[in-house]
Amino acid sequence: MIECRELTKMYGDLYALNRLNLQLEPGDVYGFIGPNGAGKTTTMRILATLLNPTFGEASVCGYSIYNKPREIRRAIGYMPDFFGVYDDMKVTEYLEFFAAAYRIRGPGRAKKVDEVLELVDLGYKREALVTSLSRGMTQRLGLARVLLHEPEVLLLDEPASGLDPRARIEMRKLLKRLRSMKKTIMVSSHILPELADICNKIGIIERGKLEFNGDVATAIRQVRQSSIYLISVGDGKAIEAQTFLKGKPGVSGVEDSPDPDVFRVTLSQGIEDGSFLAEDLIKAGFRLRRFGEEEIDLEDVFMRITQGITN
Repeated sequence: MIECRELTKMYGDLYALNRLNLQLEPGDVYGFIGPNGAGKTTTMRILATLLNPTFGEASVCGYSIYNKPREIRRAIGYMPDFFGVYDDMKVTEYLEFFAAAYRIRGPGRAKKVDEVLELVDLGYKREALVTSLSRGMTQRLGLARVLLHEPEVLLLDEPASGLDPRARIEMRKLLKRLRSMKKTIMVSSHILPELADICNKIGIIERGKLEFNGDVATAIRQVRQSSIYLISVGDGKAIEAQTFLKGKPGVSGVEDSPDPDVFRVTLSQGIEDGSFLAEDLIKAGFRLRRFGEEEIDLEDVFMRITQGITN
């Protein structure tokens, strides 16, 4: 559905996008992650045919950005990180205006407006003025607008930007609903745990260069050098338990954690199953209160792959 080959955008000697290669299949939900200035918006604007690359190729739904821009615009729904709305319109008037621009005519226009309002849970605001909507509602209205013509591909640039926690949860639910409709979605965001929850693939970009491209599990395996287990024992014997485990075969390190009742045990490289730790502690008479592998989330992956450098 989306393919980029050596896609590059330069401003003078500055690489805003540096030989980007990626491919999205139908139904993929692709989380595009990177610091401000990394090249996320540049990529989406090129795919939306709003910005010409310096060189390289990109296609959406089989159409080249160079000679089929109209076909691409019919096939996509592009929601920029900041977009204007017509404040003096009601919600339904706003959507009907854009439905007319998409050449949706007759009784089907009102029906389609009702459908997208229902999808984004804004039906109860249909007669409200756009200017009266909260930031979260405005974001959902913007998403409703790009869904009017039933696009195959959605390009969503920071759809949760500036939203409060409740609005972010609502946006996440909405994106999951779109995923269940088999839409191909490229979504950029700084709210990394939410991307891990809805995306089957992620791309981490920094200074215009794609540093990682794949699924979340692969990213975690790439940054995890060794398995780490969090352990807590009863009867105030944490120090004795740490001493007991130090130097055991398969253990490369034992250290305290931010929680004074829990310590961390790092396994030697190549050893992933730490169940022997629990077995040895129990046999030695320690009472386990907590035992489990330390999880690495998308924020950890991002911090270890990137260096925090922007253009």
